[in-house]
Amino acid sequence: MLTPGELAARLNKLVISILLVGHQKCDETWYQKPRTIRYHSLWLIIKGKGTFTINDTHYPAEPGKLFCFAPGMKVERRSDPDNPLEYYFLRFHYTECFEEKEQWVYRSSAESKFPLEGMYTVTNTPQLIYLFEQLNGLWKRRGHMTAMRRKVLLLELFMTLVQDFRAQKIAGDTTAAIELTQDYMIGHYQEPLTLEGLAQLAGLSVSHYSRLFKKYIGYSPIDYLTHLRVDRAKELLVLSDYKLKSIASSVGYSDEFYFSRIFKKVTGVSPREYAKKHRFMPAR
Repeated sequence: MLTPGELAARLNKLVISILLVGHQKCDETWYQKPRTIRYHSLWLIIKGKGTFTINDTHYPAEPGKLFCFAPGMKVERRSDPDNPLEYYFLRFHYTECFEEKEQWVYRSSAESKFPLEGMYTVTNTPQLIYLFEQLNGLWKRRGHMTAMRRKVLLLELFMTLVQDFRAQKIAGDTTAAIELTQDYMIGHYQEPLTLEGLAQLAGLSVSHYSRLFKKYIGYSPIDYLTHLRVDRAKELLVLSDYKLKSIASSVGYSDEFYFSRIFKKVTGVSPREYAKKHRFMPAR
């Protein structure tokens, strides 16, 4: 398997066209006899159990498994009658297209093998389910803006996969795991992050993660996140005329009064006092 960095590099060179998106709840008799695959597709198992056979090798089909099928594969798929499968699938075409040394390079899918093939275990299944749900909903709609949104979601789906594989790879490397969650907080501070979720991303228990984060960074994870949010709020207070409620929301706080208390605890002054003191006033 490629490293997460190599996988990201390969995926970055591809132009992908979605052919079909779907969600399937199988009944107890569901079975697909051996067939030769014609299209590239991703299947995310979200419920149930079954067995997928790829080129005579058997794989467990169960929640947390992602299957990447490619043309030419011989595949047989079977659901457990006592625990039927449920899955999302996405069928696609792609071509490789990128610029190198001021020259455009084009390669067809026949010339450039897709970088994911076979079965993978994923840990961030809820996020992947969310993205598949969004893609499935948009597939039923038409329009140029909708098509653009589908492309964005597809890129986000592949990014989530790369991050998932990266998190699994570094789970045993505590320093890298801490840096991973630090980077994640920098990029997602406006979201409702939790200590439990960050520890899961690092592949560590909550207590172990908290101790290591404080050791390497100097703050507890939540204190670090709080300072990130307050620092961003400072910028918005000084450089914009947004209302306090909007600023609070943009840095991850749904309650502006709670945000004000946190801000004052960190800076020693209220958001309004900070803005009044630091906001640039044009010369008259």
